Amino acid sequence: MNVISVLPKDAIPSIDDPTFGDEYFGGPDDEVLIVDPGDEASPARAYPIRILNYHEIVNDTVPVADGDADSIAVTWCPICGSAVVYEAIVDDRRLTFGVSGKLADDDLVLYDHETDSEWKQSTGECIAGEFAGERLRVRPGPMTTYRAFREAYPDGIVLQPASEGSAAVSGYDPSGYEAYEEREAFGLRGMRGEGPEREWHRDDLDPKTVVLGVTPTDGGALGFPLPVVEAAGGVVEATVGDTDVVVLATDDGLHAFEQPEFELRIESGLVSGDGATWTLTTGESNDGRQLRRVESRRLYAFAWQDDHGRRSFYSL
Repeated sequence: MNVISVLPKDAIPSIDDPTFGDEYFGGPDDEVLIVDPGDEASPARAYPIRILNYHEIVNDTVPVADGDADSIAVTWCPICGSAVVYEAIVDDRRLTFGVSGKLADDDLVLYDHETDSEWKQSTGECIAGEFAGERLRVRPGPMTTYRAFREAYPDGIVLQPASEGSAAVSGYDPSGYEAYEEREAFGLRGMRGEGPEREWHRDDLDPKTVVLGVTPTDGGALGFPLPVVEAAGGVVEATVGDTDVVVLATDDGLHAFEQPEFELRIESGLVSGDGATWTLTTGESNDGRQLRRVESRRLYAFAWQDDHGRRSFYSL
């Protein structure tokens, strides 16, 4: 693992006191991360990537059924296209995170304010400090469009722009990051438009192919490239570790669930199975049943390969 310092600590400001509202200033096709507390009294939350590009971390708390609140860290690395929501509790200690200014294999390195330990964003592993070797637990955080979020959660709330005085109050211009997405080069130098560029020695995937990396709690790791899932008709079944999973791709994004006892299929953009239609954003059917999500994270192929190796991809 190659760790380098790029910026001063906190040069990119995390959001530590997030505010939410009913309106979003961006467009319907903008991507968002979703956190659903699963409590009718607490609406689902959308965290727009357009805001996360400028902050990379949102420290938040979400209410739970017993009246308590869970501490979470909503994290995003623009270089790796890596979106992961973590439970921010380790050894019964609640943590909050900031941007360290370092990169590990071009991926964001978080640090926690409580111990100054450093954590690799794409894996949740502590790579230095008091918690070295520990891993943050992944929380369901599907990535989809704002339109899909609003359709699935009409009462949902949206992260609002940071308050005045923040380094990010600039309209959250997405153009710089859109240019990187369109560029063949990848990694830090690819984002900056500098050389020498990183090399990529494979022909089956582009380095910035979107991948859903599935990492069930009982072990195993397998990356599902979006084009591969689409080539299979949008539905792929596989075993990762000891867990049977189904991965689905629609216009609403990539989603992974534990394999139900029936077959899911996609026809004319609709997901159906066992006499019901299913909404992937929520995992719910029109008759009230619920699919169970497996731990996963969305990221680029090069970042998944950095973490898990060349042979860690699903192929047909």
